[in-house]
Amino acid sequence: MKIYDITQEVFSCNVFPGDTGPSYKQVAAIKDGAVCNLSTIEMGVHNGTHLDAPWHFIDEGKKIDEIDLEKCVGPAIVIQAAGDIEAMTIRRLYDDNPAAERILFKGDCRLTLNGAKELIRLGAKLIGVEAQSVSSNEDPVPVHNELLSNEIVILEGLELGKVPESNSETKYFLVAAPLKLGGRDGSPCRAILINMKNCRLP
Repeated sequence: MKIYDITQEVFSCNVFPGDTGPSYKQVAAIKDGAVCNLSTIEMGVHNGTHLDAPWHFIDEGKKIDEIDLEKCVGPAIVIQAAGDIEAMTIRRLYDDNPAAERILFKGDCRLTLNGAKELIRLGAKLIGVEAQSVSSNEDPVPVHNELLSNEIVILEGLELGKVPESNSETKYFLVAAPLKLGGRDGSPCRAILINMKNCRLP
């Protein structure tokens, strides 16, 4: 069994323009006579590797502690992509992977609105990308609204450079649960992929 850590390190992570970046403060240190080392952190919930809640773009949408965790954990595929991901790309993907529910796009790419609608039509539960936004930074609202209003989980800021694409011999199991941040619009997560070759899950 091989486990891929596909999460950015928090304090050196990518930050969407305008967001509060992560920082920490050590408030106790053993070397100074304290009984333990103790730190506090400050960060935006969309820093680094994170999930978006529907409430991020939809005022009546679910908060991050209300999303279905079953969508964040389960079989996943990794697909190389570049540029705009259109509906035709999604259809071809599903021709080869008809049961795909969690799709991670590896590379410098962004989902278009018609691509998002095709994912919904074909039954996707989660979409993940390496960029800090699943869609164009210039106009992020339409794609996010389309996905989140249909409760498709958005996983952004992945690190997939060392992960081979999925094929008949390479199958993955994704674990990407958010922190239980009650009432918030997103959450950092520690995302991992398990290569299912020679691995049996209960």
